[in-house]
Amino acid sequence: MFRIVSVIGSSQANEEEYQVAYQVGRFLAKKGLVVVCGGRGGVMEAVCKGAKEEGGLTVGIMTTYTGEEANPYVDIRINTGMNWNRNPIVVASGEFVIAIGGHWGTLSEIAYALILNKRIIGYKTYNIEGVEQTESLEELLNRIESMLANL
Repeated sequence: MFRIVSVIGSSQANEEEYQVAYQVGRFLAKKGLVVVCGGRGGVMEAVCKGAKEEGGLTVGIMTTYTGEEANPYVDIRINTGMNWNRNPIVVASGEFVIAIGGHWGTLSEIAYALILNKRIIGYKTYNIEGVEQTESLEELLNRIESMLANL
């Protein structure tokens, strides 16, 4: 059985967010976890790239029926044709959610995660009750490790 983690964040990530997401992807793949995300650019591309470089499996829940917007590191495209209405599927697919940076789409995914009672670890994302904030890559990876041990 696969263990899956949802990673959410902006398709226009800044360099810091991209690098953090890349390292998170590597870490998750080393732990044998499947990465699910929105499959596009920015944070989604970075987490998929990191996971792929460590031999991990990546899933993109795509906004279109064709999946042409998928980043090159997505292994499995789930083409929904639902535009951003696919966001609850992204967060529902994982055992927990990692939010890195983000804009309105990420905010909506955080809301859906909270509705679904998913645990959320955040890195420089929206400071909302229910989001466990971290301030550094090391703290983020430690929190992920702890989350995995307690699931």
